[in-house]
Amino acid sequence: MRIAIHAGAHCTDDDRLLKALLRNADGLRGRAVSIPGPGRYRGLLSDALNKLGDATPAPDSREILLERILSEDADMVDRMVLSHENLFCVPKLMLSGGVLYRKAESRLAALARLFPGDELELYLGLRNPATLLPTCFGSAPGGSFEEFLGGMDPLQFRWSHLIAGLRKTLPDMPITIWCNEDTPLIWGEVIRALAGLESGAKIVGAFDLLSEIMDSEGMRRFRAYLAEHPTINEAQKRRVMMAFLDKYALDEELEEVLDLPGWDEAYVDRLTAIYDADVDAMAAMLGVRLIGA
Repeated sequence: MRIAIHAGAHCTDDDRLLKALLRNADGLRGRAVSIPGPGRYRGLLSDALNKLGDATPAPDSREILLERILSEDADMVDRMVLSHENLFCVPKLMLSGGVLYRKAESRLAALARLFPGDELELYLGLRNPATLLPTCFGSAPGGSFEEFLGGMDPLQFRWSHLIAGLRKTLPDMPITIWCNEDTPLIWGEVIRALAGLESGAKIVGAFDLLSEIMDSEGMRRFRAYLAEHPTINEAQKRRVMMAFLDKYALDEELEEVLDLPGWDEAYVDRLTAIYDADVDAMAAMLGVRLIGA
């Protein structure tokens, strides 16, 4: 079985991806793809990983977990999709010790031991630290921003350090990443990737995020354009989306207000440039797929 793990990151998703997958669950079931409800596995997996640590699981652990997670017979499922943004930790601890998701490698390695013989795939939405860090700090109860950073200098924040560590620890686990800033343009492709569908496969909700940043007239014209050009591919669709956004974007939905001492425009631009270069570095890594706009 292939097990697709969507592990956040924090402050990128708000469970929208899981909700989109659940909307498509009935159709995916016919393709032997299961989208379990989060109540069936989130607490279960967290408890199992916390108890397991570095130990070897009991021989029947996999069967017990699958019996509790899947409503279908496990033999009828070729792919299972699990979404759990707190799989590595809660937001308050995401920079514990000044290291981004310091337990990610050990947690995923333990998960692989719980599902021996299955093929794990990791899916991770990324976000510019210029907006990620203030937003995640705002969602973490108590403490100062400096305490939240755990000693990390934001200018040293690198997603690539996390991805490189995961590739070293779990070299057979493919990793798919995307930038949260691009999700309105690539939402359909992200959903298809998690579900194991081919590019361009028909799904429900492929333009849901686009509709949140484009006015209703723009969406009406965009859908009319697609109806008139049914054979265009995904890359062409993204170019069309950007063209319509140039004219019909809801500017207030695209603006993010930052309010941290010392985080002026020049500092944010510097963080953004580092992030852009970091994404390019990850896209060049063996075993890493970037879904880009």
